Amino acid sequence: MKITRCKLNKKTQRKLLEFFVAEVTARTAADLLGIQSNSAALFYKKIREVIMYHLDQDALEVFQGHIELDESYFGGVRKGKRGRGAAGKVIVFGLLKRNGKVYTIIVPDTKSSTLMPVISKKINPDSIVYTDHWHSYNALDIAGFSHHRINHSSHFADGQNHINGIENFWNQAKRVLRKYNGIDRNAFPLFIKECEFRFNYGSPKQQLKILLNWTEI
Repeated sequence: MKITRCKLNKKTQRKLLEFFVAEVTARTAADLLGIQSNSAALFYKKIREVIMYHLDQDALEVFQGHIELDESYFGGVRKGKRGRGAAGKVIVFGLLKRNGKVYTIIVPDTKSSTLMPVISKKINPDSIVYTDHWHSYNALDIAGFSHHRINHSSHFADGQNHINGIENFWNQAKRVLRKYNGIDRNAFPLFIKECEFRFNYGSPKQQLKILLNWTEI
């Protein structure tokens, strides 16, 4: 998948791609390039669509080794219950291979019947899996995974037993998304995949090289 039907010239497209990698907002990029903000916003959307397309192809990869699992809730600041069970939030389930990639998927809830099909499809059963004490992860023991839990009420790590890697990803994702001051729920899948891309392809130089190849600019 590449960027098509774009009226911007190649030089402007290249500069917008560089600004996107540098985490410059579309509005600011438009001001710097002297183009309409809507044109920049549409181009950024096309970049995210390309990213989602290619990451969806990567989703076929099965993780093996030491894998961390966790869920996180995304959305504006709201009164009332927070964390698990908070109303109106977008729930994202994440799987992280230590010293490797992260994979994210938006889920309707955090029941074991929702999470286990994702886990079974994405993780080799010989892997070692790390989670917190959320009850939905009880099914991992029944499914035969080597399963370790960390009790966050007492400590965040016990040697190799931790989920610090996936929690680091959540923190990075929320930092990236915070600057948008609210994201439309329908557009959110594109933005969380952008965060996944940035995490998996760490350096800006690497990200730019990959996006130039994917977009064929």
